[in-house]
Amino acid sequence: MAKAVALAPDRWMPGGEPDPLIRHQNGHIGKPLSRIDGPLKVTGQARFAAEFPMEGMVYAAVAYSTIARGTITHLATNEAEAAPGVVSVMTHENAPRLKPPPVFMSASKAAGGDNLPIMQDARVRWNGEPIAVVLAETQEQAEYAASLVTATYDEEEALVSFAEAVAKGTAQSLFMGQPLHNEKGDAEKALASAATSIDSTYTTPRHNHNAIELHGVTVAWDGETLRIHDASQLVAHTAWSLAQMFGISEEQVLVTSPFVGGGFGGKCLWQHQVLAAAAAKLVGRPVRLVLSREGVYRVVGGRSLTEQRVALGADGDGRLRALIHTGTTAKTSGNVMPEPFILPTRSAYAAENYLLDVQSVELDMLANTFMRAPGESVGTFALECAIDELAEKLGVDPIALRILNEPETDPTSGLPFSARHIDVAWRHGAEKFGWQHRDSLPRNQQDGEWLVGLGCATATYPYYRMPGGAARITLTKNAEATVDIAAHEMGMGTATVQTQVIAERLGLPLTAVTFNYGDSTLPGVVLAGGSQQTAAIGASVITAHRALVAELIKLAGNDSPLAGLTPDEIASRDGGLCKRDDDERFESYASILARAQRDQVSIEATPPMPLETMHWSMHSHGAMFCEVRVNSITGEIRVSRFLASFDCGRILNAKTAASQFRGGIIMGLGLALMEETQFDERKGRVMNPSLAEYHVPVHMDVPEIEVMWTDIPDPHTPMGARGVGEIGITGTAAAVANAVYNATGRRVRDLPITLDKLI
Repeated sequence: MAKAVALAPDRWMPGGEPDPLIRHQNGHIGKPLSRIDGPLKVTGQARFAAEFPMEGMVYAAVAYSTIARGTITHLATNEAEAAPGVVSVMTHENAPRLKPPPVFMSASKAAGGDNLPIMQDARVRWNGEPIAVVLAETQEQAEYAASLVTATYDEEEALVSFAEAVAKGTAQSLFMGQPLHNEKGDAEKALASAATSIDSTYTTPRHNHNAIELHGVTVAWDGETLRIHDASQLVAHTAWSLAQMFGISEEQVLVTSPFVGGGFGGKCLWQHQVLAAAAAKLVGRPVRLVLSREGVYRVVGGRSLTEQRVALGADGDGRLRALIHTGTTAKTSGNVMPEPFILPTRSAYAAENYLLDVQSVELDMLANTFMRAPGESVGTFALECAIDELAEKLGVDPIALRILNEPETDPTSGLPFSARHIDVAWRHGAEKFGWQHRDSLPRNQQDGEWLVGLGCATATYPYYRMPGGAARITLTKNAEATVDIAAHEMGMGTATVQTQVIAERLGLPLTAVTFNYGDSTLPGVVLAGGSQQTAAIGASVITAHRALVAELIKLAGNDSPLAGLTPDEIASRDGGLCKRDDDERFESYASILARAQRDQVSIEATPPMPLETMHWSMHSHGAMFCEVRVNSITGEIRVSRFLASFDCGRILNAKTAASQFRGGIIMGLGLALMEETQFDERKGRVMNPSLAEYHVPVHMDVPEIEVMWTDIPDPHTPMGARGVGEIGITGTAAAVANAVYNATGRRVRDLPITLDKLI
């Protein structure tokens, strides 16, 4: 099928004809509109998952296992049950019987982080697995009682050491059902014969999710109907998955998630939602369960560690003859998410010969998951540091080396690029940053006791659009539109941007548009992940709008100025429809509906499958520039300047996009300089489960970040836009590492770059 789609004419593909919004302008798209949910949030009126009051509600706290593998032989809950305010203690002995969670990607709506049974038996499968849920009249009573739960175990030998697992053998990794392996020619032979080559190993540690909003859920049963207020990136998936587990129909599970305080891949379906629903069923009362910060580390998966080899071979003028990017990561037997670190390398540079491969080992640990540009964030660290090393060895400018090796078509798939203007981003960014003033000789610029260095790297993230989108548009005789879709708002500005796009598409003022989301009863199965939600919503609205226009033409009849026109010939403006190349052939929505004696018209539609991703190679790109200062006495690292120049297609809202870019870069700074999950490879336990010990960037760590973009539309995507949510994370760690080398003359190939590695 992939070959047939690749060879098909462009016009057969979704995006084969550019979205009319690329050329037809009503003035809403691109504007720096402030978030429409901002007033609700700053006045405390935005209700998050753990803020919904319910009559008779009890509060939950969780007790966790302290071994990585074994069986519970005795679970002492008597003291907890006797504690003040305790209503019940749920364990595997009295929990409702449930099916295992459908693991993500095992079905179209599957949402589980793993496929392991949840409190159904005495088995322990990782250190930190929930073993009891205490329910009490107050949160404080529940937490105190949970501290009284004790367990004894028949402990078994667990495989928790990465090195031991690698020694026992690795296996080919799969990502989205496909092998993480690409090969062309004989890369090892080409490397050996190359005029200039480098061959280095890069390592990245485990990382944990740390959204400011803790993972929380408020649940209640109404007969056999389950209502869940969740902090979710996938409400429709969650409803279906929970229905499978509890043996009820999907329509009997209602999931709402109007506001989410950060997701980043971690706000999907984990054990806490299931435990809360099971506990509510057990006691017959609503339950609120909010994981503590430590609880997030115990129950919610993060990023797994990687060990990567990047070897590059070039001829005399710097053209790549060999590109090797291979390595190993860890996962569990219960999930399907190896860290896919070769993804950015697949489309990054032209090379005559390449070998890309990810091997994995399985450990007895909490299942890892999607986290902040999975694959690309750590993969670009290795690849882009290696490019910098090769540039130095060749004696050429690292930007010039990158541009020299720009591919004309996708190096691994052979597909044409839908749009690729990274060279423009490099030129504009270098000029703005003052790259021409960089001293290529390491440790050659100093300001007092501070060594100063500049570094750069390429950022990249693919365009995704997942199947399952759908949207409903309702247009009233007052020229007001409501769009319903089961999408999500996690702080990135979804509601704001979609209101702008819908107003633009329908030719309405912003005040005439209502965008409903965050409810599993709405149309569509949309995942807020992979930087694909904007495309998924956009494609759904395009399809529904086209059907709406067709219906309006039919309602308009032969007496309308629009008579005889097709939807492709029509545009929207000023609260009505007009001929695309003749504004005078116009009729308002109010007039059309009045003549048809209709108060409103409502259309629901599903977009075509995302075949465009099999027909073109589709990616966002960025040129990342960093200045660091490293204290020559203490080794302290300070990022003093950062500029990023992006090529992400059309920017839909300048303010929210800039915020997304900066937020991603800040996460990249954390990746580079401080984030690291300390994992005890004797016991398989996370040892720094708090923000006191797991460090993330704070205001003093972050300089002013400049962002700019090409704003060149991609002719094959909805609105001409590509995702902006995760690309800022990619390339950032490499830009920092390359700047540190320029400042100090020391290559650090092991993240995070801490001062002990520089002294």
